[in-house]
Amino acid sequence: MKLAFSLFRYFPYSGLGRDFLRIAKECQKRGHEVHVYTFLWEGEVPEGFQHTEISVSGMSNHQRVNDFSKKLSKSLLAQPVNDRFDLMIGFNKIENLDLYYAADPCYEAKAREQHGKLYRMSKRYKIYHAMEESVFAPDKNVELLLISGIQMEIFKEIYHTPAERFHLLPPGVDRSRVRPDNADEIREKTRKSLSLRDDDKLLLMIGTSYKTKGVDRSMEALASLPEPLKRKTFLMVAGEEKLKRYESLAKRLGIEKQVHLPGARDDVLELLLASDLLLHPARHENTGTVLLEAIAAGTPQLVSGVCGYAFHVETADAGKVLSEPYRQSEFNQTLLEMLTSDDWENWQRNALRYMRTSDNFSMPEQVADIIEETGKNRSVGNVYRNH
Repeated sequence: MKLAFSLFRYFPYSGLGRDFLRIAKECQKRGHEVHVYTFLWEGEVPEGFQHTEISVSGMSNHQRVNDFSKKLSKSLLAQPVNDRFDLMIGFNKIENLDLYYAADPCYEAKAREQHGKLYRMSKRYKIYHAMEESVFAPDKNVELLLISGIQMEIFKEIYHTPAERFHLLPPGVDRSRVRPDNADEIREKTRKSLSLRDDDKLLLMIGTSYKTKGVDRSMEALASLPEPLKRKTFLMVAGEEKLKRYESLAKRLGIEKQVHLPGARDDVLELLLASDLLLHPARHENTGTVLLEAIAAGTPQLVSGVCGYAFHVETADAGKVLSEPYRQSEFNQTLLEMLTSDDWENWQRNALRYMRTSDNFSMPEQVADIIEETGKNRSVGNVYRNH
C-alpha cells in the first residue's frame, strides 16, 4: 500500500517520534510505501522514506498546526485520483485521517478541568477541539490506536465514540534499550566518562519539555538532600529545551555543580545503565515510554502517579510511584529514602524479570497489522473517501 504518515514535528529523542519511526519502518519492512508529512523534522530521514516538509505560518502553536492541517489537505486533494494514498495515519489530531495513534491525552477533558467557559470562546480552544472532534466523533470512520486504557475510557465518555473503533495496544519498548550482557562494563565506562566516582549517585531524566517532565521538581528534591549526600549526588537531564531558566534555577538552589544539562543525547541506554535512579516527576504524561525503557535497562526509578505507564513500575516493583495529588515534600523524602536504601539490586532484578515475563515489545508489529487490516476493508486510492 501507499501510506501517508503525518506528525507535526519529528524529534528523534521524543517518545512519539520513536514510536512513529518504528511503526513506519515496520510498514516499510512489509513492502509498503512510506510518505511522511511534517512541518519540522530534526535529524536524518531514514532511507526509503519520502518526506515532505510543509511550510507553516502563525504566531502561536495552534495557528501553526491549523495551517499545517489545511495545507496538507489541500496538497493531498490536488493529487490525481489514481495516485492518492491508500491510508492516512496521523500521530497528531488532524482532519481526514484513517487511523490515529493516540499518544496525546484528551484535550476536551483537559479544557473542562483546567479552564472556565470563557476559554471555550478562544481561537485556540476552537481549533484544538475541532481537530479532536474530527477524529473521535461517533460519525467519523477513524481507527483509534491507544496506548492508555484510561484515556480510552475518557474519549468514550466525552465523544461517545463507538467501542469497536478503539484498539488498545501493548507497550512498544525499543529492543535497543534492553540491558545487554556487558551492562556492568558499559556502566563503569560511562560513569568514568562523566567523571563520577564509585560512591557518587547519578539521577537521570530523559525527555523534551522540561516543565511537563518536572525537571524543576527534581532540582528541588536534589537541593533538599542532606549536605553530605547532596555533594555526591548529580542530576543529568538529557533532552531538548531552552536551558537558561533551568541553569538559573540550579544556581538559585545552590546545586549548579550537581546539575548537568547536555541537551539531547544519542547514548540513552548507556546513560540508563550508568544511572542509579531515573526520575520522572511529570506534571502530566499520557504514558511515559521512558519508564518502560528504564525497566528494560534494569534502572530503578521514581515517578509521579499521573504517568500512564506508572502502573508498570508498581507491578514490576522496579522503584517507587508518588501519590496524587503531587506533593514536593513526598518527592523529597522518597528520593532520600531510595538513595539510602539497600533495595537497589532488588528493584533492578524485579525490572528485568518483568521484561522477560510480559509483552512490552510488540506494539509496532500490532499497529502494522491493524494498518494492513484497515487497508483491506477500505477502498483503495482515495485518502478522503470516508470524510
